[in-house]
Amino acid sequence: MGTIQLFNHPIKMVYLLLIVAEGALLLAAVHLGVYLRFVHQPAAMTEFSALGAKAALFAGVVMLAMVSVGLYNRRLRDGMGRVLLRLGLALLLGGIALLVVFYCFPQLSLGGGVLALVLLAAFALLVLSRLLFRRLLELPRLRRRVLVLGAGKRAHPLTMLRRRSDLIGFHIVGYLPTPGDQPMVPEERQLHGGSLEELVRRERIEQIVVAVDDRRRGLPMEELLRCRTNGIEVIDVLSFLEQETGQIRLDLLYPGWLTFSRGFHRGWLRRAAKRTFDLVVSLAMLILTSPIMALTALAIVVESGWPVLYRQQRVGEGGRLFSVYKFRSMRPDAEKDGKARWAQPNDPRVTRVGAFIRKYRIDELPQIYNVLRGDMSFVGPRPERPEFVQGLQRKLPYYVERHRVKPGLTGWAQICYPYGASDDDAFEKLQYDLYYVKNHSLFLDLAILLQTAEVVLWGRGAR
Repeated sequence: MGTIQLFNHPIKMVYLLLIVAEGALLLAAVHLGVYLRFVHQPAAMTEFSALGAKAALFAGVVMLAMVSVGLYNRRLRDGMGRVLLRLGLALLLGGIALLVVFYCFPQLSLGGGVLALVLLAAFALLVLSRLLFRRLLELPRLRRRVLVLGAGKRAHPLTMLRRRSDLIGFHIVGYLPTPGDQPMVPEERQLHGGSLEELVRRERIEQIVVAVDDRRRGLPMEELLRCRTNGIEVIDVLSFLEQETGQIRLDLLYPGWLTFSRGFHRGWLRRAAKRTFDLVVSLAMLILTSPIMALTALAIVVESGWPVLYRQQRVGEGGRLFSVYKFRSMRPDAEKDGKARWAQPNDPRVTRVGAFIRKYRIDELPQIYNVLRGDMSFVGPRPERPEFVQGLQRKLPYYVERHRVKPGLTGWAQICYPYGASDDDAFEKLQYDLYYVKNHSLFLDLAILLQTAEVVLWGRGAR
């Protein structure tokens, strides 16, 4: 089962089907809950008005909560017990949100008794859905059969895809060595004894990934063309990894691929839409988080005195410097020698309040002001300090490309990669940042925003 492009962002079909199926189950849960509540009172059931609209509201709110707790994150590797915990949390958050909506709009209310039954029915149906989904992921028939053309340096990263989340939807049948390859793929994974076309027919291949080291010597263009015209998808290894992992691999990247690949869309309409999105979300967040920010400021003053905020220079769009604002999470003399340092695990400079607000990303909330000013966007690559940027631009190819868009309060790298504070971590995060710069859209921004809630709820913030 493959992927589809939605606003330039690849979505795995298996997850799209899961979303559609669980949306239908949530609609069914509303009707089931109403039936259970009024099964002995048929007259009352007929008076239950606008059930379709109420069911749609329930399904929409709960599905947003499910996205927010990571239940549609393709990197989710929890066992069934943790999945049940996430389901329970999603229904709890959804139930609270619905009660607020019912209070503001009484005509949409399901009633307390009905809502409780609907939530129980939804939990039961969603548990069955997740059990079935886990079984379906293991069915070989639902995974497209992939042949890798090449067994050298460019094919090697594919052998490192061992996480189940990276292998959803496809199965690599084997690797076909080509002239010019210096084999880096284990011998037992290599295919021999036939031409490309013969192997495609024999192994029932549905997709060919081109990972040839020397295209002048090793690319069988005529065979690839015949395979393509016979309905076999042909894709280069960089595009395949971009599609399946949500990152652009720096070890395989070359300027020609960036030049001719899709993405990097600009234009005044896109910028205006993104700016409108930033303003709406930032104003809403400012209102919703004001009590949290007030309590945070009080806690900082009580523990370590003033100042509450600190200001620091960061590199923004086009390399422009700007001042970023954060709640102070370290001692006031954390960098008294004037030397910039990465934060480390159990960093002694971090206060107790600071450790908490960094874990749950509360220290970043004052940057809403930066978004309102236009220095930052709500979603984008995280801005780094000039001292770090100078070193990273020398060490990492294409690092300057992450400054083609405004930096963000949250970003694709932040939801896909754990917090990092080293050059190696910067290398990994850059691969996700380049993916965002190439493929950003309002749809991707909204998806990142919803998934950021998971990072906050599960305390996967900074050290």
